[in-house]
Parts: sequence; structure tokens; C-alpha cells
Amino acid sequence: MTDQQHKVVILLSGGIDSATTAALAREQGFSLYALTFQYGQRHAIETEAAVRVAKALKVAQHALHTIDLRAFGGSALTDSIEVPKSADASQIAAGIPVTYVPARNTIFLAFALGYAETIGSADIFIGVNAVDYPGYPDCRPEFIKTFEQLASVATKAGVEGTRFTIHAPLIAMSKADIIREGHRLGMDFGLTHSCYDPTSKGLACGFCDSCMRRKKGFQQAGIEDPTRYAPRPGD
Repeated sequence: MTDQQHKVVILLSGGIDSATTAALAREQGFSLYALTFQYGQRHAIETEAAVRVAKALKVAQHALHTIDLRAFGGSALTDSIEVPKSADASQIAAGIPVTYVPARNTIFLAFALGYAETIGSADIFIGVNAVDYPGYPDCRPEFIKTFEQLASVATKAGVEGTRFTIHAPLIAMSKADIIREGHRLGMDFGLTHSCYDPTSKGLACGFCDSCMRRKKGFQQAGIEDPTRYAPRPGD
């Protein structure tokens, strides 16, 4: 197979899920065209992580784009809303959390769709997960299926017969399953970043929902967590 025939767009955030998704796509023989966004989130650390992951996976091209979602706010990741912290993963609140960024995955996939059509690809990979993130509407299977249908009627390629596929290979996997899969693929998770509210030195806070899911995932997977966490108060 050739790169021209098998290009795919990868939404690469710099976290465990997107890194594992990219590694899976590479294992399947695709040529990876990664897309990362600086969207007005609290820090640039995850963008830096995405650059590290892209280099490690030897992607064919890595496009970084800026879209400032702070103009809308409405999320603890793009506004002055405090990021929730908890002592353990069992305390993660049910429902749609304040760390949900309004329509973020819809916006990201729209960019990815335009990118895919431009490079002649019909495949987009996204690392959404409906098991550990059930409160996020844009991480659910029905969202992926509906966007896939939209792609067929919203693009020149789709109208002319191209069938776009939104690949979400992790959607039914737990965080532990994802970590095991990434480990199998040789993914260095020390390159990734998950924390919603890292310190000024880039250390993970250890207590936000994302940190709690990450720590629990490594524990359940039986794999050492390479994350650099900030010291607990009093340590």
C-alpha cells in the first residue's frame, strides 16, 4: 500500500486516548496526518504532549491550529470556572461535568473533515471513550454515527460518492483497557498529558477528574504510571 492511498486524519490531543488511537491506526498500516488544536484551554502542556507523541509515532504530517473557544467560555477548561477536584475516582460526579467544552468534538471533527477532504482521505480517527466519559455527549456512539452521516451530505466528496468513516476504536473500552492496548503497541505514556489543571511547572495536579481516571486506569491495568504528579499538601 502507499501513503497516497491510505492517508488518515488523527485528532491528537496529547492524552492517553488519542495517543493509543494513533498507535492503533499506525499498526493498521495507515499514513497518519495528525491534527491538534490550541483552543484556549488553560495551558499549552497538552499541545506540547501532542507534538511529542506525533514525533514518536513518526506521523507524515502534524498540523497545529488555533481556535479560541474562550470567546464562548462555558467550561472549566476555557473559562474562570474552577476545575473540580476529588480524593478518589469514586467521587467523580455523574452527569455532564463543568469540564465539558461546548461542542468541542463537533468543532474538531468539522476541521478534521475539511482536512480529510483536502488530502483525499475518507477516514478520521478520534479517541473518544464512552465508558469513562459517559457524561460527555460528544463521546457517545450516537454522536459518532450521526457525524458520519453528516459527512456524507456536507462535503463535495460525500455528495460525489465518497463514504467517510469516523473511526472510534476506543469507544467501548475502559481506561485500563486503553492503557493495556497502548502498552501492547509500545506507546510511551510518559509522553502524554491528561491533567485539566497542571502546575506552572507542568506537574499533574493528581485530583481532577482526568487525573483520577488516569491513575485508576494504570492501577487497574497493572502498569506503572509514568505521570509526574505535584506533591500532595504536607508532603
